[in-house]
Amino acid sequence: AKLLQGPLRRAAQKVGEEGVETALAAVAETDDKLVGESADLIYHLLVLLRAKNIDFQDVISELKSRHK
Repeated sequence: AKLLQGPLRRAAQKVGEEGVETALAAVAETDDKLVGESADLIYHLLVLLRAKNIDFQDVISELKSRHK
């Protein structure tokens, strides 16, 4: 909730931080740690999309359109 109330740049920054942590976990941590970091990344991405009033279904549709 705090991320949605704060400046957009904070939510964007969290996505960046979690992306780096996810990448590092993929090469230097356990699979469980990678799963946890992936969950954090997806959560913060969803918060950012919400802050921009973008529906996650739009992202899914974009991915589907790339594989036709």
